[in-house]
Amino acid sequence: MSGKKAQNSTPWQRFRRDRWAMVGLCILAAEAVLVLLLPPLMGLEPNVTDRAAGFWAPPSWEHWLGTDDVGRDVFARLLYGGRVSLLVGFSAAAISVAVGVPLGLLAGYRRGVCEFWIMRCADVFQSFPTTVLVLCLVALVGASVWNIVVVIGLLGWTSIARLVYGNTLSVREQEYILAVRALGGSTATILRRNVLPNVISPVWAALAQRVGRAILSESSLSFLGVGIRTPQASWGNIVQYATNITVFSDYPWIWVPPSVCIVVTVFALQFVGDGLRDAMDPKYVSSTGVEERNAFCRDTPVELLAALEDPDES
Repeated sequence: MSGKKAQNSTPWQRFRRDRWAMVGLCILAAEAVLVLLLPPLMGLEPNVTDRAAGFWAPPSWEHWLGTDDVGRDVFARLLYGGRVSLLVGFSAAAISVAVGVPLGLLAGYRRGVCEFWIMRCADVFQSFPTTVLVLCLVALVGASVWNIVVVIGLLGWTSIARLVYGNTLSVREQEYILAVRALGGSTATILRRNVLPNVISPVWAALAQRVGRAILSESSLSFLGVGIRTPQASWGNIVQYATNITVFSDYPWIWVPPSVCIVVTVFALQFVGDGLRDAMDPKYVSSTGVEERNAFCRDTPVELLAALEDPDES
């Protein structure tokens, strides 16, 4: 592939060439459509009991995944639980990014006192086992959906901040940053217009992975009985039925589908995250062997100008 073609290749085009990333994106899109549109179209209600079908009814035409211990449709609860789990995942990840990106920018660009206190706070947060810390905080503030979102989101900022911090350190001494600083650009302007666009690429990949981790955290909380509680459905509290050995062995249609949904969703998010990392950072050489990753990637505008003047170099 020529350097010119690599230069003109957009992130979406690079992302679209990653088959696993597209598979992950299609899975997530299908999940979103199913959990949002299928319940109203089919008239499914997660908390309505069917006494005629009975308790622990096996899968049938009326109840595709059977019924649970009080006669509720498991398929309906699976879809509504998907809404809650995806909401928690994406909302918590958004909070982590909203907190971590500004703190990472400040620590990496300002250095000094800002760097010391922000990074030491990150060290303190990361010194505690995340699951134990989440359990304690959720028990303290309550197990509502939005409390869980805030707790998971605020505890996830450290990895985002460290990622942005490391990239900001490498960008802050680049020639174009020094030039803007010499021309009197304010810190806010430099961070917003010059630094952030050059460090945000890996954050997109980290965002997708944070969504997966948030879903796993919520599922773990609900499975342990301290997260989202019945009658509200989530994938985690449906899987919790498997703690009963009778349900685990005799009624697999209760806990297997939400378990599969959690695993498939996390893998899909990982694939999308890897694809975003490859697409947004042309310097990264992915396992697909696309050679354009190294084409037209220069450290400074001076080197880029030299490369444009000497096409044989690329």
